[in-house]
Amino acid sequence: MMAMSCKDDKGGIMDNGKYVRYTPEQIEALERVYHECPKPSSLRRQQLIRECPILSNIEPKQIKVWFQNRRCREKQRKESSRLHSVNRKLAAMNKLLIEENERLQKQVSHLVGKNGPLRPNPGPDSIGIVSIAHGCNGVAARACGLVALEPTRVAEILKDRPSWFRDCRAVNILNVLPTGTGGSIEILYMQLYAPTTLATARDFLLLRYTSVTQDGSLVVCERSLTNIQNGPSIPPVANFVRAEMLASGYLIRPCEGGGSIIHIVDHMDLEAYSVPEVLRPLYESSTMLAQKMTIMALRQLRQIALEVSQSGAPNNWGRRPAELRALSQRLSRGFNEALNGFTTEGWSLMATDGVDDVTVLVNSSPEKLMGLILPTPNGYSSVTNVVLCAKASMLLQNVPPALLLRFLREHRSEWADYNIDAYTAAAVKLGPCSLPGGQIGNFGGQVILPLAHTIEHEELLEVIKMEGVGHCAEDALVSGDMFLLQLCNGMDENAVGMCAELIFAPIDASFADDAPLLPSGFRIIPLDPIKGGSSPNRTLDLASALDIGGSRTRPSSNYYVASGSARSVMTIAFEFACESHMQETVAALARQYVRTVISSVQKVASALSSNMNSNGALQAPLGTPEAHILARWISRSYSFYLGAELLKSGNERSENVLKLLWSHSDAIMCCSLKAMPVFTFANQAGLDMLETTLVALQDISLEKVLDEHGRKGLFTEFAQIMQQGFVCLQGGVCSSSMGRPVSYERAVAWKVVNEEENAHCLAFMFINWSFV
Repeated sequence: MMAMSCKDDKGGIMDNGKYVRYTPEQIEALERVYHECPKPSSLRRQQLIRECPILSNIEPKQIKVWFQNRRCREKQRKESSRLHSVNRKLAAMNKLLIEENERLQKQVSHLVGKNGPLRPNPGPDSIGIVSIAHGCNGVAARACGLVALEPTRVAEILKDRPSWFRDCRAVNILNVLPTGTGGSIEILYMQLYAPTTLATARDFLLLRYTSVTQDGSLVVCERSLTNIQNGPSIPPVANFVRAEMLASGYLIRPCEGGGSIIHIVDHMDLEAYSVPEVLRPLYESSTMLAQKMTIMALRQLRQIALEVSQSGAPNNWGRRPAELRALSQRLSRGFNEALNGFTTEGWSLMATDGVDDVTVLVNSSPEKLMGLILPTPNGYSSVTNVVLCAKASMLLQNVPPALLLRFLREHRSEWADYNIDAYTAAAVKLGPCSLPGGQIGNFGGQVILPLAHTIEHEELLEVIKMEGVGHCAEDALVSGDMFLLQLCNGMDENAVGMCAELIFAPIDASFADDAPLLPSGFRIIPLDPIKGGSSPNRTLDLASALDIGGSRTRPSSNYYVASGSARSVMTIAFEFACESHMQETVAALARQYVRTVISSVQKVASALSSNMNSNGALQAPLGTPEAHILARWISRSYSFYLGAELLKSGNERSENVLKLLWSHSDAIMCCSLKAMPVFTFANQAGLDMLETTLVALQDISLEKVLDEHGRKGLFTEFAQIMQQGFVCLQGGVCSSSMGRPVSYERAVAWKVVNEEENAHCLAFMFINWSFV
């Protein structure tokens, strides 16, 4: 019959009526062992009784129960502490929201009673929250957030829309009128990029009113100027469709002790009738508007608040956060400029080759492009004076954008032609160059070098190193490493309505701030509305800025579960620099290259789609046979040496073992048994902790991750690991691949053996890790 046990408040145990009271010395000895290894095996417990005379009168079974109860108490203590912290934050937020709701209700009642129906001409009394409540046309989104910035700084950031709204091309202030209350009335002209080649860009003529209330709150209201007699007007602009912004704006309220509560309302009529029917969901979805504009505003505020709270020191690449954000902005803006091809920027359409699947534009004034100031090597003007852009769009079925983007990012060799990439890089850096097809160089693969990421990992900035491979002495003159600056957006499949982007541009190894950037890449936009979502004419509430803690948002890089819409549109744009007299030849090359890329992407999308079930999940985990075998070895070795199960599942099928190991909550990683160990495998939590991907993992050495204390401890215990099979390490601090400190409560290292009982690698498990 199973023994029943319980604990008293002094550590004693009653086992089947037998009461055991531990002395302070015994508890102290057990606590020492617990901090080294909270879950000792039966052999370790017997060894403990033999080595500690004061425990000789305690049975092994009672020792086991003591450790069980000790782990239970520790878990309860941590959970209680976490819940208390969450409760305090929720109580504070609840109090603020109740006060804010009461104040807004009074203000709305006063405005409705004073003004009656909303006046057609927007002004100081036209607050967006009133018009949203009456089922207006267009789409709307509303969000509330709490950030550690003062209201004036928040207003300054939000008004600078091009710095955070990537679809915004320009905001020009046409006129400013001060008000008697310290506010201002501004007349603005705003342009938005078209997200795909199948649509036209939008522009707006706006009135923006800013005022300060008696309690120090800032109110910023915006609305389109339409049908105003004798008022300001701008005639229709070529390449743009005039859209309308309905009553929108920001309410920014100061918080006690610093910081601000921000309410954001975005309400637009984007003239959906002017785009093809297949694209209309992009212009009729509140979710899309929220993801692209409303939430992006809050993310920009949170990102800047984090940078302000930190020291502001440059990272390992010598770049400060503001400089890295500027690089991301240049990549995104350059891609949008190429995609839209505005005539005011010098773009013109080239003649087709009879097939209209790929459009080629030429720009004979590349100095107009964002950040593209072509170099003058050796004091002579560059003859690379033409930029071509080949672009196309295609419809995808049943492929989640995030999943496809991650594949394109991590498996570049499946779609890219490195020789053509090398040609583009040489054209931008050197000026005169020959056509690809000659011996430009061979590349052995890509290495992803992390550069920066935003708070929630929704955007990554990285450098791609294409390693050159030479086959003869002559290759040494032309081959070499090539570098790409790359921006990734939307790799989290749980971000509903978020488009996925992979934008890259060749850079010089010196990585100068003023280096010309010629962006190319992919944009994948979900089209179908989310089931159960709000209708286009309803407001989408997004309370997205309450960070409770304890839940890390991870950049998902596994292929086990993926949710997404049934249809999406992919837009591809590639830029090439060349000499003016060679533009016809390069245009033909560009068309063929983009068609090759489209064919490759279609094959990848078809393969991914064929593995999707009706619920949007992959039917089987993707992974090499070697990965399944290694997962089984890791699990079996852990059970053999530590006397406990690593994975709580009775099914030992290799695909189930790999899936469970991949989704394990603790960071598990393996490294080679060499003089300079490098990582060979990591689960999802391990990749998150190291801030890397499976592709770049093999370039990270164990020495770079552990600090000096950790390296000394591991060196001391290495012989014990190889002899005993495992060792429990004390908690400490290590580093991610981006240099961020990571604390962990404790760690376990064990020897992984293969089927022949030979040592294959060394496995680590970091328990309860978090970024410091």
